[in-house]
Amino acid sequence: MRFGLLGAGRIGRIHGLNVAARADATLVSVADASAEAAASLAATAGAKVATADAILADATLDAVLICTPTDTHADLIEAAVSAGKAVFCEKPVDLDAERIRRCLKVVAQSGKPLMIGFNRRFDPNFAALESRLRQGDAGAIEIVSVISRDPSPPPVDYVKRSGGLFRDMMIHDFDMARFLLAEEPVEVFAVGSALVDPAIGEAGDVDTAAVLMRTASGRIAQISNSRRATYGYDQRIEVHGSKGMLRAGNIHETTVEIATGAGFRADPVQNFFLERYAAAYRAELDAFIVACRGGKPPVPTGLDGLKAQILADAATESKRTGKPVAVALDTL
Repeated sequence: MRFGLLGAGRIGRIHGLNVAARADATLVSVADASAEAAASLAATAGAKVATADAILADATLDAVLICTPTDTHADLIEAAVSAGKAVFCEKPVDLDAERIRRCLKVVAQSGKPLMIGFNRRFDPNFAALESRLRQGDAGAIEIVSVISRDPSPPPVDYVKRSGGLFRDMMIHDFDMARFLLAEEPVEVFAVGSALVDPAIGEAGDVDTAAVLMRTASGRIAQISNSRRATYGYDQRIEVHGSKGMLRAGNIHETTVEIATGAGFRADPVQNFFLERYAAAYRAELDAFIVACRGGKPPVPTGLDGLKAQILADAATESKRTGKPVAVALDTL
C-alpha cells in the first residue's frame, strides 16, 4: 500500500516510520506545517515532502494517515475519502459530536475505510486480556477497572485547547472500557479536581479525575486518571468476573528485580507513551492494512470514535453538574 502522511509531529513520526519499515507498504509523501519536521521525517523514511493538497490529490496513493491537530481531522477525513483514499486518523475525529456525525455521513457515502487510532486495543497485553475475557476465563463480567496516569502534566497552553481531560486523555480509557465491557454504558458519573497544577484549574480543566459507568445489565466500569505519576507512565487494567479476575499490569524498563533485607525492588515502569505503546502502534497499522486489503471495515471505526466522544462529553457534563448523565450509545 502507498501512504501519504499528514502531520510529521511526534505521533506522525511514529506512524510514518512504521509504514516505512514494512515490506508491504511505502511512505510516499509527508506534509506538515513545519517544513523542517516534514523534511526530517521524509529524509529518514525515504519519502518526499509535499503539501496536504498534493497528497489528497495524488491518485497513486491508497491511504492517508492523519496526524494533524484535532481541529483539522474532520475536514481532512472528508477530503481524503472523497478523493478515494482509505483513512487512518488519530483520535479524536473532532471535539464536537455533531461534527463527528456529519463527518461519518461523508465517510459512509464515500464507501472508503476509516480507522480511528485507539491504539491501546492493540497493546499485546491488553489484547491478550480481552481475548481471554471473550473466552470466558473470568466468567461473566462484573467490574472493569482502567487506570491511566501520565508521568507529568502537559503545558497549560496545550490544556487550554485540548478539550479537557475527559476528551483529551480519558477518551482512550472510554474506548478501552467499551472494548472490554462488550455492553454499552447507559450512565456516566464523573468527579475531578485540579490537584497537580493550579494553572490547569485556572484554565477550567482538571488533572485528577475518576469516572463510574453502568451498563443496562448492571456491569460497572471505573476509570482513574491523573496527569502526574511520580513513578512513571501508569497503565493498568483489571476485569473482575464471576469466575475470577484478569489483570494486565505496567511494563517495566527491565524485568530485573533485586532482593535484599530491605525487600524487593524492580526497575521503573516505562516513562512515556511512545515506548509503552510502541508495539501497539505497529499492530494497529498492521490491522489497518489487513482490513483494507481484505475489503473489510477496519476497527476501531468512526462510530467507535463517536461513542468515545459522547462518553467524554457526558463525563464533562457530569463533572460540571455533579449528577449522573444518561447516554444511549445503542441507538446511534
